Amino acid sequence: MYPVSRSGPRLSLRELTPEDVDAMQAIYGSPEATQHLSFEPRTREQVGQILHRSVASATATPRTEYALAVIERDTNELVGFGRLATDPHQQRGATIGFALRPDTWGVGNGLEMLRLLLGLGFDDLGLHRIWGARSPLNEASAKTMTAVGMVEEGVIREHIHKAGKWRDSVVHAILDREWDSTASV
Repeated sequence: MYPVSRSGPRLSLRELTPEDVDAMQAIYGSPEATQHLSFEPRTREQVGQILHRSVASATATPRTEYALAVIERDTNELVGFGRLATDPHQQRGATIGFALRPDTWGVGNGLEMLRLLLGLGFDDLGLHRIWGARSPLNEASAKTMTAVGMVEEGVIREHIHKAGKWRDSVVHAILDREWDSTASV
């Protein structure tokens, strides 16, 4: 499926472009935004490389990764990044990841972004199961995933090596039969 375009009341998803590097840097280069992610803040060059790979993967056949820009509809400004990647070890399954620019936190953008990504996965791609992992300390992510119907399934022990030490990850997942595409954002 290319190009992806999904919209909610305040946000929309669109394909990434090479021109998004500075906006992506505001997320991936931010110590605050990456605090609970699986990596340290990225340099502009690293973000450019990630963006290049994401743009190239968008037209691959079959498409296995949906790395998408999250856009504020009123301003057309990139405020987040969302990713669905099909899981080669699970039939009709995918992993999900997402991040928002810190100055857009706390107003429901995470919930709307996650609903848009899950809608893509279940309604457009016909997936059966979508799962994601979060830092045990990321309570905001836990609340957001729970609010869209994702169930906490357990802990992957010492899953992420960051800042010189191992960190657990908490897994949340949702099945197609649990997804309610009509729920309000």
